[in-house]
Formats: sequence, structure tokens, C-alpha cells
Amino acid sequence: MPGMTAAPTPTPANRSRVPRTVWDLIFTLVIPIMILSPNILGSGISVAEQVFGGGTTGNVRAYLLAALIPVGYVLWDLLVNRNVSPVALIGGAGAIFSGALAFWYVDGFWYAIKDSARSYLVGLLFLISAATSVPLFRVFLDATSIGESPEHRAATQTAMRDPVVKRGLVQGTIVFAVVDLIGGVVNSVVNYQRVTAKFGTDDFNAQIAAVNAVMRVPGLIISLVGVAGAVWLLNRAVTARYGAGASLFEPGKLAERLRERGEPVS
Repeated sequence: MPGMTAAPTPTPANRSRVPRTVWDLIFTLVIPIMILSPNILGSGISVAEQVFGGGTTGNVRAYLLAALIPVGYVLWDLLVNRNVSPVALIGGAGAIFSGALAFWYVDGFWYAIKDSARSYLVGLLFLISAATSVPLFRVFLDATSIGESPEHRAATQTAMRDPVVKRGLVQGTIVFAVVDLIGGVVNSVVNYQRVTAKFGTDDFNAQIAAVNAVMRVPGLIISLVGVAGAVWLLNRAVTARYGAGASLFEPGKLAERLRERGEPVS
């Protein structure tokens, strides 16, 4: 009616968002396994058969689709979120590398090597970086400090330039690299033992799906061991330099220690 203002449109309650980890699991594990499976959940449905016509051609196309979906997911997430942090760029480069390897049609020993090639590459890059002025484990630490206040971020950066702490960064980078290489070897051994069929067959795709499912948790555990070892060495170095309780992961306390020592935070 004239003279009356319309009631504001009610804002719908925010729906609970699906955790990022769940999306990662869906696009990097669940969907690829379903595409590779010759009998999805016992339904008799096979993507290679029903979608791509079966035979060697169908199996190869299903294999490529399963390999490229995780790559597309990583790159889509990178572009949509416009995340240009070093960690995101490393992840994107790794995804492109994995996508390129999908077109290397091999089985047996070389497939076992190919499936771990990303781990081998990352491990080697981290080892090489340990001999440079910027150990790559620092890249991850820089990423964790992006949301900190300017003072806290400056304290973190100041500490990481200290020779004692930098030595801890180098040691942590080496440990992370070695554990990643060990994880690659373990993955290669499991693939070599379990993926025995010829490339382009139903059995080959099924065996890949089974190994991917089996190795997800052990692979994650191995990666966490590498991170934990690197963090422990780094915290030990920070404690040795700035005293008990000091940590790069508690920048407020670290900034206080720096002020107590009269060290400039910049």
C-alpha cells in the first residue's frame, strides 16, 4: 500500500558448507575409483563399458578420465579462489605434472615408478632447495603466516632469518624430502606387487582402483610423519635460539621474546 515500506527480504540462513577435505576426497579418490571400477558398487555398471564402449579403447579413456579429474579439480580450485600463494602454485604445478604423466601408457615396473613420480619430484626439489638460501619447507611456513598481523608476521620472518633457526629449516626440509621419497618408494612397491595386469584391460583399471583405495591412508600417514619431523626440528631450533616456549606457530610469544632480547622485528 502507498506510504508503507516493503519488509526486507529475509536472508536465508547460511547452509553449512561441505568441508574442503570432503571435496578433496570425492574428486581425488571416490570419483576416480568409481570411473576405474568395472562394476561400480556391484551395480554391473562400468564407465569404460557403458560410456566409452568397452575394450581397450574404453578402458584407456576411462583411465585418462580418472587420472585427469583430480588434476582438473586442483586447477579449478586454484583459478576460482585466485590463490597465487607459493604452496598453491606448487600444488598446481604438481597437478599439471601428474596430468602429463597420465598420457604415458605403461604397466608393470614403469607404472609403479610413474604413480610415485610426483613424490620423487617433490622430494628431489626439497633436497636441492636445502642447499639454497630458501629451503622449500619455509614456503609452507610462510603460507601459514599469511593471516597474521603485520607485527606477528614480521616476528616470524625475523626468526626464520636467524642462522640457528635457518639451520633448523634446512634440517626440516631434508627430513620432509627424505620421508616423501620413502613414501614414493613404498607406493611404487605396492603398485608393482598389485598392479600386474596389462595396460588397457579391465583388470588393470580395477587393480589401480584397489591400490588407490588401499594406499590413501598409509600415504597420508607417511606425509604427516614427514611434516611432524620437520616441525619438530624447526621448533627445537627456535627453542634453542629464543628459549623454552618460543615457537614459530605462536607468533605473539615469539614477538615478545624478540622484544625482550632487544632484537628488531622487521
